[in-house]
Amino acid sequence: MEVLVVGAGEMGRWVGSTLAREFDVAYADRDSDAARVAATAHDGRAVPLDSDETFDAVCLAVPISAVAQAVDDHAPNAERAVFDVTGVMETPVRAMRAAAPDRERLSLHPLFAAANAPGNVAAVRDAEGPVTNRVCDALSATGNRVFETTAAEHDEAMETVQSSAHAAVLAYALAADDVRDEFATPVSEALDALVRTVTGGTPRVYREIQESFAGADRVADAAAELADADAEAFERLYREASVRDGGDDARGGNAGDEDARGDDARDEAAGDEESDQR
Repeated sequence: MEVLVVGAGEMGRWVGSTLAREFDVAYADRDSDAARVAATAHDGRAVPLDSDETFDAVCLAVPISAVAQAVDDHAPNAERAVFDVTGVMETPVRAMRAAAPDRERLSLHPLFAAANAPGNVAAVRDAEGPVTNRVCDALSATGNRVFETTAAEHDEAMETVQSSAHAAVLAYALAADDVRDEFATPVSEALDALVRTVTGGTPRVYREIQESFAGADRVADAAAELADADAEAFERLYREASVRDGGDDARGGNAGDEDARGDDARDEAAGDEESDQR
């Protein structure tokens, strides 16, 4: 059984190498050299992007902005199944329903960079069957956790876990001054590590996430609200954040009182974070 991976970038190479345990893999890319390199590295073969050859399955591993057109262009190459790993779901699912109504359809989102695999993989089995089930089994066999979702639930979740999260990290990086390493706190060190993770990627990928999902505006609004808050408002927002993150209040504590440690104990424990508050 052979799968054509359209897109020989990072995720295309990852999905091809992962599926190579169960499928023969071919690669196509607008950069024919990239397709040949991926094929050589993963015991596959390269085919022209405009090939009319057919395959058991076609996988779209293209940028978010290109997925709808890619489905239209390459669904005819799929004899049995078409699926994508683009990172958005409502758009490709809708496109696959229109372009491949009589074939198996699957949308996947590996929630990690290829270097961090294996990890969680969101899956919408829009029209499942033996080929797409075999794809999911191949991902699971290499240590990934494939979990079921809907296109709407996925895309709404991405507003928080991608758009909002990336915006918050990048905003911190842009707002932070250059300070000596000795001044680092556990919080700032963790944020600095996140900045390195985000900025170690490709700007286009993060730009497309911001263009595809809302969320950054809510981060900006929350930051402005914190900046303008008086003492009472700040404490209310602090407790609200704790509840949303599953803090003591969310576990059944009294939202109107400090926890059992008391104000003084909490202040002492937070003392080493003073530099963050300034």
